[in-house]
Amino acid sequence: MRKPEVYAAALALIGAATISANAGVGEPGHSHGAGYSAGEPGDSKKPARIVQVVMRESDGKMQFIPDRIEVRADEQIKFVLKNNGDLEHEFVLASTADNLKHAEVMKKNPDMEHDDPNAKRIDPKKSSEIVWKFSKLGQFEFACLIPGHRESGMVGTVVVK
Repeated sequence: MRKPEVYAAALALIGAATISANAGVGEPGHSHGAGYSAGEPGDSKKPARIVQVVMRESDGKMQFIPDRIEVRADEQIKFVLKNNGDLEHEFVLASTADNLKHAEVMKKNPDMEHDDPNAKRIDPKKSSEIVWKFSKLGQFEFACLIPGHRESGMVGTVVVK
């Protein structure tokens, strides 16, 4: 093979490896080609009901306050997320099944950062926001998927009626 053909073949192999490595990665990963299990990213230019969610640790437990939220179908919510704790926490909004799958991935990659439309990792004493449209009916959850946090109580429920 001549050099240009060698380079072309090498680039083709790298491209194929990249596609293969990313194949099948949807929620609970970071590619959302198939959509999100709990609705869709909201539009920050449109009206939204504000719901504050506080993250904290207390008496050996980790928690979200509130841990249950009810919304109407197609309602847009602006989650104002406040980490009042001394540890880093996450807010990951998805179906329970997707969050449990992603929690397994997090056990292997505990330092994975979340800054997705449906997920934020927040440093202690910091805040963040997520604007979300609940376009699907059902029960969903928000959870902290940092290893050990969900198991210590950091899970909440969103009921869409």
